Amino acid sequence: MTDDNSRITLRFLAAPTDIASLGGAVRGGRLLNWIDKAAYACAAAWSGGYCVTAYVGNVRFSRHVSAGDLVEVSARIVYTGSSSMHLMCTVSSADPCSGEYREVSDCLVVLVALDEHRRPRPIPSWRPTTLTEIADAEAAIARIELRKRIGAEIDSAVLSAEGTAPRATMRFLAAPTDVNWGGNAHGGRIMEWMDEAAYLCAAQWAGSDCVSAYVGGVRFYAPVHIGDVVRTRSRLLHTGRQTMHVAVQMSAADPRTGVFRDTGHALAIVAAVDGNGDATEVRPWHPITDEDIALDAHARELIRLRREVPRAPLHVN
Repeated sequence: MTDDNSRITLRFLAAPTDIASLGGAVRGGRLLNWIDKAAYACAAAWSGGYCVTAYVGNVRFSRHVSAGDLVEVSARIVYTGSSSMHLMCTVSSADPCSGEYREVSDCLVVLVALDEHRRPRPIPSWRPTTLTEIADAEAAIARIELRKRIGAEIDSAVLSAEGTAPRATMRFLAAPTDVNWGGNAHGGRIMEWMDEAAYLCAAQWAGSDCVSAYVGGVRFYAPVHIGDVVRTRSRLLHTGRQTMHVAVQMSAADPRTGVFRDTGHALAIVAAVDGNGDATEVRPWHPITDEDIALDAHARELIRLRREVPRAPLHVN
């Protein structure tokens, strides 16, 4: 960690336990977990207290990370509100023998500082001073309105029991090993569960191994408590030539009552791969019912909106 509390870099080796159950690459959910940890560490240092992840957007995975790779996860504040911190997070990896890093992923993470009553609390304001920081801040501000439009589009989608779309459901208990400092399942672990749910739905449809290509629109509505029954519901929305667009809804319940509450949502784009890890074609899914058709149109609109997301400024050393 640097002396500047507005940025942090974590560095470690990817372990064999980080790889996917099929294939030799680190699974996308584990990358999301690392991103969340770096973002939390930076936000907690800046705000001087406990924070929660509110949103993770536009995560693209450009290359694989293998067990034994040296991994570097960087987080830096690019904009602050009254209680929120917007952080640009970057994951890079390298062969430890060469030390030559290549970027794996980048994304924007929004965290909110909370007080002891779990209410938003004021934080120090961050002010950009260099041209690079000003560009970062402008890009973050430009995303705020677009994020609202994407959120409104996601909220407008109706995912009911109707329709013919392939879907998958998982249930499990949140374990003590999933806990964060606040006593709840941490955001990175929740995103791992979402990634696994998307993988299950996509792999069942493709009939082959799959890898995460994109995760976006990750929103957290309520905390998941240790001991809760966690339920993930994933549903295919749209297929491309080599990809599947999957919506994931997460809810949790006290096992003594069985009353589920919505806890999170995400959209994942999953690519089918062959035995060599190369992208392969996916059999097309054709919407049939009115709900199917509406959700396919919903996925296409999200594709259009994502094209408007400003890319992170290119930083030249």
